[in-house]
Amino acid sequence: MDSYALLLAATLNAGTVLAIASLGLLINEKVGIVNLGAEGMMLCAALAGFAAVVHTGSVLAGFVAGMAAGALLAALFGVLVIWLNTNQYATGLALSLFGAGFSAFAGTGYVQARLPEQAQWAIPVLGDLPLVGPALFRHHPMVYLAMALTMALIWLLYRTRTGLVLRSVGESPESAHALGYPVRRIRLAAVVAGGALCGLSGAYLSTVYTPLWVEGMVAGKGWIALALTTFATWRPARVLLGAYLFGGVTMLQFHLQGAGVNVPSQFLTMMPYVATIVVLALISRNPAWIRVNMPSSIGKPFYPGG
Repeated sequence: MDSYALLLAATLNAGTVLAIASLGLLINEKVGIVNLGAEGMMLCAALAGFAAVVHTGSVLAGFVAGMAAGALLAALFGVLVIWLNTNQYATGLALSLFGAGFSAFAGTGYVQARLPEQAQWAIPVLGDLPLVGPALFRHHPMVYLAMALTMALIWLLYRTRTGLVLRSVGESPESAHALGYPVRRIRLAAVVAGGALCGLSGAYLSTVYTPLWVEGMVAGKGWIALALTTFATWRPARVLLGAYLFGGVTMLQFHLQGAGVNVPSQFLTMMPYVATIVVLALISRNPAWIRVNMPSSIGKPFYPGG
């Protein structure tokens, strides 16, 4: 039973990386912006966060640095696609390529660096429970923050005026503009907020989840996070559940190897990506269902003077 508790704990940790990034991308897409640069933003944020912890010894400083890096790159992306009307998909791909190259170049001096020893986290009393304690109550606070962020985003989007404005911009920016809302500024704010969450995810990855820096360490998680928004049909709660599902698939490979299952390691490594393709293929069989849930203006430029 201990192995299953460890598998559940590892699933929550792995899912947290995907959940935080996916929630950021969900905010982007709710206002009609598709950012394919998540992979590059997460890589740069992972490097920024790791470097900040190396120089300050503070994981909190690493999170702040990661969020700042993600927000800065997202702001650049936002200016290009919202004000200069560049193609969202091409600009996002360029951002991913830039992030991969820049982080590899700038991170060469940190490959051998080591982070200071971190405290072990546990919720008092609950963390000492047999089986349940190690599985659910001995995680870094960021794991629980991802759950809290999901609940907060649900409340923001569906229970507040701000959420109504965000969703209206995503559904019909022309109507929102006619009502006097600054559509471009709202979209830019959402893009920067989403970038900050992608940055937080990248910093968590390099400072807590796998406390080291290596080139390309995000390893496709930005792309999986992007796919998760579609998988979840743009619903925050489904994003969280989907993140844990994919996190579980990722961790299953190590669980099977530890159990002595004779499966080629290459096959186990590709499981998360195969699962992503299969899920998207299944969802695509019902395009009407996707259209009902998808923001109407997603991926479309907005011209205030048009």
